[in-house]
Amino acid sequence: MNTNILILQHISVEDPGFIKDLMIKDNFNLKTIKLYKKEKIPKDLKKYDAMFSMGGPMDTWMENKYPWLKNEKKAIHEYVVKLKKPFLGFCLGCQLLGEVLGGKVERMEKSEIGILDLYMQNGYTKDTLFQNFDTSIKVLQWHSYQVNNLSSNVEILASSDLCKYQAFRYKQHAYGIQFHLETKNNTIKNWASIPEYKKSLENSLGMGSIKKLESDTQTHLNIMNKNVTSMYQGFKSIIKK
Repeated sequence: MNTNILILQHISVEDPGFIKDLMIKDNFNLKTIKLYKKEKIPKDLKKYDAMFSMGGPMDTWMENKYPWLKNEKKAIHEYVVKLKKPFLGFCLGCQLLGEVLGGKVERMEKSEIGILDLYMQNGYTKDTLFQNFDTSIKVLQWHSYQVNNLSSNVEILASSDLCKYQAFRYKQHAYGIQFHLETKNNTIKNWASIPEYKKSLENSLGMGSIKKLESDTQTHLNIMNKNVTSMYQGFKSIIKK
């Protein structure tokens, strides 16, 4: 049976990365909607077995500048809340899910950019996606906004020192993931080619910090690939239910 995946993409350099490679190996049918090119989200969402919403330089409130954000929020709400189908939201996608679920997306006092520590929370060992993770891991962070004030029907699975909702699960099928585990060898180089990303990086870590971040990422890439593979296998089991 074919597995159909819908990917909502906000900028050319942010796709599912290493997870996309794993899905291609599994012969999944990937349908990518390039929202930044004004491609339309399909009306019939029922035929998709899972939905991905990726990162991007825009923020959830920028609906005037990016009108497609309204349609994306409606699609996420229909898919996650009404259809109750598997969903993964990364960075911006995490914040969109949080807003759809009634949370508030707010600017952080300090941006999180770089290879930073993440701490798994109580209950993660029973979670389908994160059960094999160590209690503390290194991940790539690159964000200045975060989700707050989510309701009690959301379980927090991971936090950092600055961000409470680093990973959360809605019921048993939808996940918001604020950090990046989908990283590949060329991720930092590609992201740093985007002016907004480069500016936020240098504001946080200083001029010339791209090389250091590339080096730090390479140092931890194998364990990030291992963790994201484990996470993907868990998500795949949810898709197959």
